[in-house]
Amino acid sequence: MSEYRKHALEGASAIDLVVALYDGIIRFLSEAIAAVERDDTNGRRVAVRRAFDIIIHLQARLRMDIGGEPAQALGEFYTAIFAEILQGSQAASCQKFEHAIECVKNVRDAWRIVAKDPEACRMVSSPGSIQPLPETSSEELVSSGWRA
Repeated sequence: MSEYRKHALEGASAIDLVVALYDGIIRFLSEAIAAVERDDTNGRRVAVRRAFDIIIHLQARLRMDIGGEPAQALGEFYTAIFAEILQGSQAASCQKFEHAIECVKNVRDAWRIVAKDPEACRMVSSPGSIQPLPETSSEELVSSGWRA
């Protein structure tokens, strides 16, 4: 990690760190697309592995006991994105990677909105421990494309 990036993250809020992790997923999936286009199997695998590492980290940090349904929905989102990326890697499919990027961007943008909204920030004590919001099922979130 560059010194600039390391210094920038030192003062970041928990939400800012989650957004940075989503940016990392997007960056690695973009690298996977470039590797597919170059027919670079090893490059694709390395990029996918790094994206997986971030997703696993995010999923492991979810607090289901505190976050309730929103945390469960995030867990389901991470599982679905993991599966999409795995399928994309197995098929060397730029389309699958691009779809995963769009989904991750949608959730990342929702976190950005939360970061800018003082009331929303009060509802979030830490990423993954979201206090219940108005009723929205995970099916509705997935079918809506996870748009904020």
